[in-house]
Amino acid sequence: MPRIDPKTILDPALMARLDALEVLTHRVFRGRQRGERRSRKKGISVEFADYRNYVRGDDTRFIDWNIFARLEKLFIKLFLEEEDLAFHVIVDTSKSMDFGTPLTKFEYARKLAAALGYVALRNQDKIGVTAFSARGDEVFRPARGKGQLPKLLNALSLLEIGDRTSLRDSLRDFVTRSTQPGIVVLISDFLDEGGFEEALKFFFLRNYEVYCIQVLSPEERNPTDVGHLQLIDAETGDPQEVTINDQLLKQYQRTVETYCASVRDWCVGRGMSYLAATTDQPIESMLLSYLRVKGLLR
Repeated sequence: MPRIDPKTILDPALMARLDALEVLTHRVFRGRQRGERRSRKKGISVEFADYRNYVRGDDTRFIDWNIFARLEKLFIKLFLEEEDLAFHVIVDTSKSMDFGTPLTKFEYARKLAAALGYVALRNQDKIGVTAFSARGDEVFRPARGKGQLPKLLNALSLLEIGDRTSLRDSLRDFVTRSTQPGIVVLISDFLDEGGFEEALKFFFLRNYEVYCIQVLSPEERNPTDVGHLQLIDAETGDPQEVTINDQLLKQYQRTVETYCASVRDWCVGRGMSYLAATTDQPIESMLLSYLRVKGLLR
């Protein structure tokens, strides 16, 4: 697969729309260093949050002496602590992703990862990108700051479709390496021989806030081809002769919808967010509508 121009991954017009967005977390994560995000846990920073009673051993610099003068009681000022949010995007690069129109599932996932990365970097959140086929490979080490955008786009432009996928091994490698809690966005078609349940369970080993985005093509959800066809398995290359009629198409569509519903129900039932996307759906609508509704962006 030839390398693409990094500048074509993220549309400048979309970037302008994304400037008003930020990544939103619903959990409290303890960062490794101070960042730009305000945490709900109380610490020592510059923004006042609340008071509590003084306890022996507290730093006397934070006693509110004005209150003491009025009430003759000691109170400690509490401040909102700045927090370093870890934001991870995992992109499926298995062979089954190399399919779809007007974009392939892989191209769609790459553009979505770039857009999410832009939002994170612009708001001083730490963003890292992992790609997986047979295993999870870190293609962009976690970094922050808008100046990192060219490096992120260059890393995404170098991504290539890999060999047969192993969702389980990929997520195991990711969780083993990425020990800092944070937000994880997994972009995949979830078409894996080993299934998805055992793979997603690895996320439970860390305090992640997980968003699973299942990307399929319009042809996969609603195929129209009928007649005698030879179908090729994208992962294994194995051929299969089939004769497709209207009845078989309806059965196929029911099977696809049942499978997507099983992924959705499994994720939602275990505290993960799930979104379905098709490659003919504008990236802009995914970001400005669906991901806002799900609470990832605001």
